[in-house]
Amino acid sequence: MSTKILSAALIGLEAELVEIEADSGGGDFGQISIVGLPDTAVSEAKERVKSALRNSGLPYPRRKITVNLAPANLKKHGPAYDLPIAISILALKNNFTLPFSDCLLAGELSLAGEVRPINGALAIALKARELHLKNLFIPEQNIAEANLISGLNIFPVKNLVQLVKHFNNLLPISPLKKTKLVFKEPSYAFDLTEINGQEKAKRALEIAAAGGHNLLLIGPPGSGKTLIAKTMPSILPPLSLREKLEITKIYSVAGELKNNHLLINERPWRAPHHSASSISLIGGGTWPRPGEISLAHRGVLFLDEFPEFSRATLENLRQPLEEREINISRASGHLKFPANFILIAAMNPCPCGYRGDKKISCHCTDQQINAYRRRLSGPIMDRFDLFVEVPRLPFEKLVEKQSGESSKKIKEKIKKARQKQAKRFSHQFFITNSEMSSITAKKFCSLNPDSQKLLQEALEKLNLSPRSYFRILKVARTIADLNNEKDIANEHLAEALQYRPQI
Repeated sequence: MSTKILSAALIGLEAELVEIEADSGGGDFGQISIVGLPDTAVSEAKERVKSALRNSGLPYPRRKITVNLAPANLKKHGPAYDLPIAISILALKNNFTLPFSDCLLAGELSLAGEVRPINGALAIALKARELHLKNLFIPEQNIAEANLISGLNIFPVKNLVQLVKHFNNLLPISPLKKTKLVFKEPSYAFDLTEINGQEKAKRALEIAAAGGHNLLLIGPPGSGKTLIAKTMPSILPPLSLREKLEITKIYSVAGELKNNHLLINERPWRAPHHSASSISLIGGGTWPRPGEISLAHRGVLFLDEFPEFSRATLENLRQPLEEREINISRASGHLKFPANFILIAAMNPCPCGYRGDKKISCHCTDQQINAYRRRLSGPIMDRFDLFVEVPRLPFEKLVEKQSGESSKKIKEKIKKARQKQAKRFSHQFFITNSEMSSITAKKFCSLNPDSQKLLQEALEKLNLSPRSYFRILKVARTIADLNNEKDIANEHLAEALQYRPQI
């Protein structure tokens, strides 16, 4: 009689329950057949499990073994089923003392029977708690992330023999003791005081961080665009516990967790090269996994040399920039990944980079400049809230002593502005001004008659789209929050208009 062993399948960022059971009878000696829509990695488990059992000195049935992964209509991928498959086979000949009904197992096996780490341990732990299971057995290297979830007994497994002794009640594995999470204050490589001059760009960065707005930096090579962008993490507000869990779950599923799989404590910073493919940026693949835009969730996606990205890749950003999530459809199903990030992009004003520079002449023809600009479509440019020119600094500015507010001081201002937004949107599904819909923007971004007239004149002069209209309102709302003002005034709106391209 077969014994059901519970495990979990990763579907996007979520885990789904999988029941594993083995049966023996007929067929060639030692043959294992795995059914239930397994991928190659799951099908290859039969060789890993066979070697792990033999090298661990554990009994192996002498008849053909059929392993079923249920439900059969759910596709399974990855090596995390090795451990439960091995236990289900051993259960055919071994009457284990401890029950499996309230246990969930996951782990990859080496040929020697050692248990290797897996992706998505945090999602699996969340699923175990949701199903009211008491015990979770996972690789020792994954315990830090699983231990973030309360209400579970987490058992670290080193090897197959250790787990068999546990279920035979010979040498029980001790569950982890819950410890209080202690977070260190993140350290940053760059500070705003390191940037001389560029006051407008630094102010735009402050606004972008406070309201979650997208920012485009335009300037000649060496003007400091990349350095300005790299200071962004140092001024972003701290993460809430909910945001930390969201981000850690994404990185766990993507196999990107570091620092012994601890809870991520700082906002993500992702800066893919311009040769990145659409799938690496957006996410997807045969078994869809998060891309750079999801790994940047609640943080920053920095795209340097913006026009050098392929047009098709950039066009794929349009929907997630608007909806704050990415929908990936494959023959195997439909998945959603979160993608609520701040986009910062940097570009040169022309192919040679020196158009408008006071020191070096531009040698680009009008045709070359137009072709360069056409790499970026109107809809993509319309997704930016702030456009800032970053000119070359004169020598006097370069040798000036560090001046201006530090990142720490600006971070406090941004934190207070975010608190205002959290209070304002306490009954909404979003937390920053940039996430407001047009209907919500009308409610929270009302203008007095003078400001309404100023905005109307600007719209007619700059020939802006309705989307740009609402983006200006949201930026003005953020500026008012930074200035600790309840209502949007003319000066807030005027400053917001300064960050639109004057063409």
